[in-house]
Amino acid sequence: MSPSPDTAVPTVEELEAQERRLVFRRFTHDDAWALGSLLVELARERQAPVAIDIHRAGQQLFHAALPGSTPDNDAWITRKRRVVERYGSASYLVGSRFRAKGTTFEESSRLDPDTYAAHGGSFPLTVAGVGVVGAVTVSGLPQVEDHRLVVEALERFLGE
Repeated sequence: MSPSPDTAVPTVEELEAQERRLVFRRFTHDDAWALGSLLVELARERQAPVAIDIHRAGQQLFHAALPGSTPDNDAWITRKRRVVERYGSASYLVGSRFRAKGTTFEESSRLDPDTYAAHGGSFPLTVAGVGVVGAVTVSGLPQVEDHRLVVEALERFLGE
């Protein structure tokens, strides 16, 4: 029996397609508030114990910690966001690319795992004609669920 689309692990190609599709025309402080608020709403509907963070150009524009989240979630957010900032790709995609090569990010990236985490949940904020300007990050669920929550919010926000 094959996994349902909700439980299937996305392929590298599917993750790359998400990044090509989920692009902003612009990304303002107000957009960060609206996107972050949408993520809070989605997480509350699911009673998800997550922390949510949006950074642009080195500045934190949004942060929320929902019931059940912990300070560890904030540490994970920072580590996942650093992967997006370094690679310009979703943290889950970066980890998936290493796994597709038969290795892991921790084994092969030569980066400190206390500083970088290629686990799902951080997605690049890409502006058309500009490039990656920041990251939206969720932490508190299994990594594929963190990633899916962010993608769902981006799809809704961008009207996909």
